[in-house]
This record gives sequence, structure tokens and C-alpha cells, in this order.
Amino acid sequence: MQKVNVAEKFGLISKFYDPKIVGEINESYVKLAKLKGDFPWHTHVDEDEMFFVIEGELLLKFRDGDVVLAPGEFMVVPKGVEHMPSAGDEVHVLFIEPKSTVNTGADVNERTLVDLEWV
Repeated sequence: MQKVNVAEKFGLISKFYDPKIVGEINESYVKLAKLKGDFPWHTHVDEDEMFFVIEGELLLKFRDGDVVLAPGEFMVVPKGVEHMPSAGDEVHVLFIEPKSTVNTGADVNERTLVDLEWV
């Protein structure tokens, strides 16, 4: 057991949309990521995805409307819902999601991450 300083861990992340693992709980990872710009539209067929904003403002785009998340707010995107995260300025986000979750969902492309790193 060890405590995790989230601000310190964010300081170790240098790339946008490159989530890092900071903990495990049951069959899920706790991940941190810095986001800026648009991420491709995608769908997670088998997993829900939680976006918890620590710093900045995140725009989650959906085909039927958009949601803005401010610091201290989170949203769970249910499996099967197509979405696109977007950030005009740098945003710090915490994710809790199954270990099987792939960042690009069902779409494998140049942004797909296979082996996530711990920080």
C-alpha cells in the first residue's frame, strides 16, 4: 500500500492523450492523462469510461449534444456511446476503467496505445 500524490504524478506526464497508470483496484486501473486538442470519435463496446476532471475544462462531444466538465466534475460514458474528448487548453483527467479498456475503443489507429506505462 502506498499513497499517490496526483499533482506529482501529473508532473511526470509529458504527452497529451497518453494515459499513465497510477493504481489498480480490483480488475480496473486508475489512470491519469493530460488532454489538449481533439481525440478521434470512438466507442468502447464492452466498457464504460469515466472522465474525472482534476484541472482545466473538458468538452465531451456526443452525436446528440456536448457536455462541459469543470474541475471536480466527472461523467461516465456508457459502453456503446460514441464520443470525442476535446480540450482547448491543457486538461488533467483521472480515469477509472477496466484493465481491458483500449484508449481508442473499437477503432484501432495510430492513436491506439497497447502497453500503458506506470508513473
